[in-house]
Amino acid sequence: MEKLALLTGFVTNAIDGIIIIDERGIITTINPSACTIFGYEPDDVIGKNVSVLMPQPDRAQHDNYIGRYQRTHLPRIIGIGREVMGLKSDGTVFPFRLGVSEVEYKDRHIYVGFIHDLTQQKKDEEQLKSYASHLEELVEKRTQSLNESISELEEAKAKLTESLEREKELGQLKSRFVSMASHEFRTPLHALQLSASLIGKYAENLNSPEIEKHVGKIKNSVGHLTSILNDFLHLEKLESGKVQVHLAPTDIRKVSDETADEIQVLAKPGQIIAVTHNGIVANVPSDASLLKSCLLNLLSNAVKYSEPNTPITIVTDVDDTHYTISVEDRGMGIPEEDQEHLFEAFFRANNANLIAGTGLGLTIVTRYVGLLGGSVSFKSTFGKGTIFTLKFPIYEDHIGD
Repeated sequence: MEKLALLTGFVTNAIDGIIIIDERGIITTINPSACTIFGYEPDDVIGKNVSVLMPQPDRAQHDNYIGRYQRTHLPRIIGIGREVMGLKSDGTVFPFRLGVSEVEYKDRHIYVGFIHDLTQQKKDEEQLKSYASHLEELVEKRTQSLNESISELEEAKAKLTESLEREKELGQLKSRFVSMASHEFRTPLHALQLSASLIGKYAENLNSPEIEKHVGKIKNSVGHLTSILNDFLHLEKLESGKVQVHLAPTDIRKVSDETADEIQVLAKPGQIIAVTHNGIVANVPSDASLLKSCLLNLLSNAVKYSEPNTPITIVTDVDDTHYTISVEDRGMGIPEEDQEHLFEAFFRANNANLIAGTGLGLTIVTRYVGLLGGSVSFKSTFGKGTIFTLKFPIYEDHIGD
């Protein structure tokens, strides 16, 4: 009795459906889970052939199947299990997993069917298939889009390469033209400069203010054109990578003095260029030629944009980690709205448009300072003057007396 009670409890409380039929296929027992799955009450199916729970054609073939098994003992479901279709009370056909065991009980053979509803699993599988199909479509579309993008990129790359080649050729042509034109212009300009000087010398005895004035104009124009050519030559060398840095012990005080002397002859009346050095040493690892080019540009601007009788100062400073060179003037200053564009090539501040210049000087200074590993900064007050500071790194073991 105890075993029977245990078996009854197992059948009643099983999650999967359990149906027991006799040798003729008549339902003798059905548990609550099976009733829920098929939508019947126990009294609706007990005593009926199990085929009532099957759709066609399985319903018509079921009895034959049991008879064949009893004769041949060759299983198709019994002891094997398979996926079959079931028929609910409302006519709904659904899939379930059926496992059948044969039990010999009191000289009788009964069959116990274990039913696992696959409805939700099939829905999930269909949904998964739908997702997979949708994903495949997306992947296919993305792949196609990617292939198109790659094709467009390759086409763009080819065009860009072709464009870069043309740009390179144009750049080389421009470089050769600038170099050739600059050198070709230098010869007649030098001749003009020399002729103007000779005219001025020969005309001294004539004491003619008009001759002196026009000779001065010729000299100024020649100087301006020479300055423009120099700027273009410097820029051309920078763009073509021809500028090389040659570090060597450099006396920045000496470089500043020499550059100040060169610019002093071009200064306006009363403009005095003073040089001050701070620090115990003046020798630093640098390139004297590049430093001098930077100073020439800054001092030329200071002279150009300052009034007569205003001071211009150069201050050099060396400490343990850096050396700096500052150029200060009391000139017109730079309008605040123009300051952010100051180092752009060909840029001229609004208050400098009437003064001759190319707008390349500060660009060249910035590039030279960059080659030396330094930086350029400035402070300017409109109408009161400007100070440019060049700052370069230095190491203690490189500093010498």
